[in-house]
Amino acid sequence: MLYFKDINLPFKIFKTYQIYSMQANYKKLLKFTNKIADIKNAIAVLNWDQETYMPPKGQGFRAQQIATLSGIAHETETSTAYENCINELLEEPSLSPVESKNIQLLKRDMVKAKKLPSDFVIGLSKATSKAFHAWITARKANDFELFKDALSEMVKIQQEKAEIYGYKDHIYNALMDDYEPKATVQEIDTLFSEVKTKLSPLLAQIAKSPQVEDAFMYKHFGKDKQWDFGMTILEQLGYDLEAGRQDLAEHPFSTTFSPFDVRVTTRIKENNLYDMLWSCIHECGHALYEQGLSAAEYGLPCGEAVSLGIHESQSRFYENNIGRSEAFWESNYPGLQATFPNQLGDVSSEDFYRAANIVKPSLIRTDADELSYHFHIMIRYEIEKQLIDGSLAVSDVKEAWNASYSKYLNINVPSDNQGVLQDVHWSHGGFGYFPTYSLGSFYAAQFEAKMVKEIPDMFQEIRTGEFSNILTWLRTNIHQHGRFYTSQELCKNATGETLKFDYFMDYAVKKYSAIYAL
Repeated sequence: MLYFKDINLPFKIFKTYQIYSMQANYKKLLKFTNKIADIKNAIAVLNWDQETYMPPKGQGFRAQQIATLSGIAHETETSTAYENCINELLEEPSLSPVESKNIQLLKRDMVKAKKLPSDFVIGLSKATSKAFHAWITARKANDFELFKDALSEMVKIQQEKAEIYGYKDHIYNALMDDYEPKATVQEIDTLFSEVKTKLSPLLAQIAKSPQVEDAFMYKHFGKDKQWDFGMTILEQLGYDLEAGRQDLAEHPFSTTFSPFDVRVTTRIKENNLYDMLWSCIHECGHALYEQGLSAAEYGLPCGEAVSLGIHESQSRFYENNIGRSEAFWESNYPGLQATFPNQLGDVSSEDFYRAANIVKPSLIRTDADELSYHFHIMIRYEIEKQLIDGSLAVSDVKEAWNASYSKYLNINVPSDNQGVLQDVHWSHGGFGYFPTYSLGSFYAAQFEAKMVKEIPDMFQEIRTGEFSNILTWLRTNIHQHGRFYTSQELCKNATGETLKFDYFMDYAVKKYSAIYAL
């Protein structure tokens, strides 16, 4: 008979049990997170349908359906059972780095969600519905006064929300955290200070130069032909149409239900070629990010986008850094010209490229060029920051808006529709959202600068319609990490530095000095 004595056997048994217990608890957690994700993605489907195919009379019940599902999701992610499950895993030493990060972030999200009492959440939902309808009414009447009371109520609720969350240094930080975690007023103020001191002189130089001609962009371009060309661009950039689709919407957006179902929309105006082309490319950038997230981390923080600033970096990188590059149109303009020979037959690729990058301050944010756009964002940021900290009264918002447009863009606002009522964000309670648009452009420029160093032939590849190396770089350095890193950590890991405005300025000066012969 053979005798074998393992003196470590009790420890091994304990360790095995510990690992088994951890795995069981983590699987238990996944049941919660998958349920929450499933509900939220079902809501996303309903929202997508609402913006695309839903008949007008369906609005009432659709709002009810979304509210019901939102309530179920909130109940689940604030439940004691869910909290206990997270707490059991919080200090678990045998978790992998990704699992540990998921637990930490889930705890953070849960604590934040539980801070908001149910009565407050219900009140916020009602106030949002009221504000949105008031905004619609005011837009139709072209009268800010009809929106003022609802906006005042929304500002008070957002102030209360910020106080409930708690904050350091500035009350607006609490609201920005919903969209750009850990961003601060100090950081954003510094960036917009550089916009004023560095970008303003470039815009002034451009304003003194002969303007680019773009009248040919406003000829008649058939809807179906625009659609077909847009689809070829989506495929060329790497958008997986077996894991997505494109539809039409009044306001272009992208949405995701999983990394294997990421949808985009575009808007087509037959008398404006700008609209389809760059909304299509912009939304493609968002979609590529979502398709690049880890399917294995579905419902977990490491399977989610890190922030709206990084999300916008992807859309604006594709829209501007690629989609408005000379190299891109060297490859794609012959196809566009062949699609619309009567409209573009006598327009050179150089003239088209210059038109694609026209700099001309506009009233409407969504129509703005990539340079003056940041003044639109800065104006909104400064106004809503002052609303939240109480230094600006709602009754003075219109005056402040119009004065800022005159000061920064040299534009007189002729109507409320084209001014203070043009954006939906405040009626949705989206205070803290606007800065992420500019952050996206600034991140995009910094990513491009690093990308060019690591892919020296990048723009030559773009000239040949090859985008796989670009997408691989983004997948490797940005997409796959989900929320494992903060935005600034992600930026530093990818580029060697935290976000710096100078990269955007270098990009802008180089590009527009050539276009406008500065």
